[in-house]
Amino acid sequence: MGLYKQKKAHNVKGNRVLITINVLGSAGPMRFIVNEHELVAAVIDMVLKSYARGGRLPVLGSNLDDFLLYCPSAGSDALSPWETIGARGGRTFLLCRKPQDAKSAGDEKSATATAAKKGFKGTGSFKAWLNRSISLKVAPH
Repeated sequence: MGLYKQKKAHNVKGNRVLITINVLGSAGPMRFIVNEHELVAAVIDMVLKSYARGGRLPVLGSNLDDFLLYCPSAGSDALSPWETIGARGGRTFLLCRKPQDAKSAGDEKSATATAAKKGFKGTGSFKAWLNRSISLKVAPH
């Protein structure tokens, strides 16, 4: 019977599954069809690219080392980037930024202190800029 076309056999390594990823701070979940043997790092990279392509807020960036993927149904530990996405059996995940450590917070404070020492005083520097710009525009006769 020539009425039905045969489906082409694709080389599929493992089962494909539908996963739902909630991005912390975003409006709604994102859904992807992935191979269950896909690495977590590859899934995070795919999510970040799709998130940016969709123009979603808040802006996350593209460095996958700054993010952790959690599977709430499988425990409170983050998934390892080298673990497969189907290893814990969950299909719902939470993507969030890695917490900032105390060292980076200390670096930000020291950068602010250095800027204050150099004379950046907030509104005072604006007044100085305004006075300089006005004095340049007034031409003597």
